[in-house]
Amino acid sequence: MNLDLLISNVTNPAFLFFILGIIAVKLKSDLEIPPNSSKFISLYLLFSIGFKGGQELSHETFTSEIAWSMLFGIGLSLLIPVYTFFILKRKLNVYDAGAIAAAYGSVSAVTFVTAVSYLDAQKLELHGHMVAIMA
Repeated sequence: MNLDLLISNVTNPAFLFFILGIIAVKLKSDLEIPPNSSKFISLYLLFSIGFKGGQELSHETFTSEIAWSMLFGIGLSLLIPVYTFFILKRKLNVYDAGAIAAAYGSVSAVTFVTAVSYLDAQKLELHGHMVAIMA
């Protein structure tokens, strides 16, 4: 087992915040992220994903493959929350179904950031058309 990789993963800020959230709930703490901060974090995440994707795409020749990949990504990002909402609405109220469907839609952003961070840490090159597919 690679001890450096284990230490790197355990000291990852996202992981540490996840653990902090679990501990806060178990201790019945009233710890919460202020609403303005959470909005800023969400906007920052969206802007950074868009900027990183655009920056990587600028190094590539725009082809029909990239265009189809972008359309496919946009289509899935719309389709998954919509059909998830209608499936969940059968068993849950509208508000809970909407919240869970929105969470499913946001998972791709977290996956993208995690994948890009991992590739950067491994010093692996990420081509622009892969960014469009991953986004």
